[in-house]
Amino acid sequence: MKIERTKNATRNIFFGVVLKIYQLLIPFVMRTLMIYLLGPGYAGLNGLFTSILQVLNLAELGVGSAMVFSMYKPIAEDDEDTICALMSLYRTYYRVIGLIIAVAGCTVIPFLPKLIKADLPSDINLYVLYLMNLAATVLTYWLFAYRNSVLTAHQRNDVANRVVMVTDTIKYIVQIIVLTVFRDYYLYVLAILFSQIIANIITAHFSKKLYPQYNPKGKLPKEEIKVINKRITDLFTSKLGSVIVGSADAIVISAFLGLTSLTTYQNYFYPINSVMGVITIVYTACTAGIGNSIIMETQEKNFNDLKKLTFIICWISGFCAACFLLLMQPFMKLWMGEKLMLNYMMVICLVAYFFIQEINSLLNLYKDAAGMWHEDRFRPLVTALSNLVMNLVMVQWWGLYGVILSTVISMLLIGMPWILHNLFTVLFERRFLAQYLKSLFSYTVVVIIIDSIVAFICLKITGNPLFEMIVRLVICTVLVNSTFIVIYHKTDEFNEAINLFDKMTKGKLKRIIKK
Repeated sequence: MKIERTKNATRNIFFGVVLKIYQLLIPFVMRTLMIYLLGPGYAGLNGLFTSILQVLNLAELGVGSAMVFSMYKPIAEDDEDTICALMSLYRTYYRVIGLIIAVAGCTVIPFLPKLIKADLPSDINLYVLYLMNLAATVLTYWLFAYRNSVLTAHQRNDVANRVVMVTDTIKYIVQIIVLTVFRDYYLYVLAILFSQIIANIITAHFSKKLYPQYNPKGKLPKEEIKVINKRITDLFTSKLGSVIVGSADAIVISAFLGLTSLTTYQNYFYPINSVMGVITIVYTACTAGIGNSIIMETQEKNFNDLKKLTFIICWISGFCAACFLLLMQPFMKLWMGEKLMLNYMMVICLVAYFFIQEINSLLNLYKDAAGMWHEDRFRPLVTALSNLVMNLVMVQWWGLYGVILSTVISMLLIGMPWILHNLFTVLFERRFLAQYLKSLFSYTVVVIIIDSIVAFICLKITGNPLFEMIVRLVICTVLVNSTFIVIYHKTDEFNEAINLFDKMTKGKLKRIIKK
């Protein structure tokens, strides 16, 4: 069965973006309420728990990615028996994983006070709250999580997204009431626990309704199980690396600088992480389609797709980077006030991190879609450990600057060169590498020049924070995007990107352009 890649990706991106925007706006309101009504210490504590649980999720070992990848071929061949056997294996693994996370999570309890240097709210029980968060994580693995693999492999993430939107609505309503009326952080966490349970059960129901032919039964041949286990083992280092990079910053800041510093840092990181989350939806929606394309299309076709996506991501990331440079400070002044603001150099560091991370995410998308976990098994671990060591050293000398710079340096000097080498020795022939690097370098230089010019012009616009944001956003949108169009409108990547979006919008884009 050949998956309708563009149709499915378009549907997944649409519902994914809608859900993501929804999940960003409402939690933003709740984070604001939490900081103003309960204090910044609670927001910092919430971020710390999230980071700790991300570390505990290492027990997942990349099982989900390995199982979904294993489904691409049997789906293409309409091999229902293999898919059912994969689901059965997936269910067994996730039950064990849930148990491992529960046990490992309990071993962390004695060390919790040492992870918080200052600003711990005096009216809470740290251990009870931690156990409630731990329970929410464990239940995600025990309650029908294996059925999500069928939806993901068929590029039907939109189904799960719709379910999450409904269950999250209920959760957010309860949490807003809890924060504004009761001001009770325990009830706030309890709402997370129950919404996770409901979401898993409903998603499993729709997965079974859409694909009733797939049920967890049967056994895979031992040789095939060995291949899957090898993929999972290779994915462990990738999982470990991403967790260290994603969680170490928050844990290090809390342990060395305190919860208030963590809250301030996460306030700045929140809009950046939000945009990254929206772009990640595009990656997630395209993963199964790219995996299917790698199996069924030529290497030249897949390389052209990589170039096209690189151009699109550089354009989108370059525009977003300019917006961050111009809007971050007035937004923070309007949102949190000057007491919880950082200086402009911190914004520049965060923007550099954002752009590099987006390029890195695109390269990782192709690695995951191609199942290149064995060849790439050491890179994420070495990059992450380098980042952690620099984190622990640099935070003591430069505070928050050290935390961000250590991540940027490790990705730019270790992670990206390494993954490029792996991609162009395994998935693509080396002859394509020089062509790709030339394009990537060109896009990056253009982004730096455009964003610098726009920032130079717009930073002179001052006044009321809201006025600054509106005027700067208009100028930024016009200048950045029009410059990209002028520079690249005659290139193949630009025309292919327009054709792609035109196909996704069923011809509406070209009709708009012609007008």
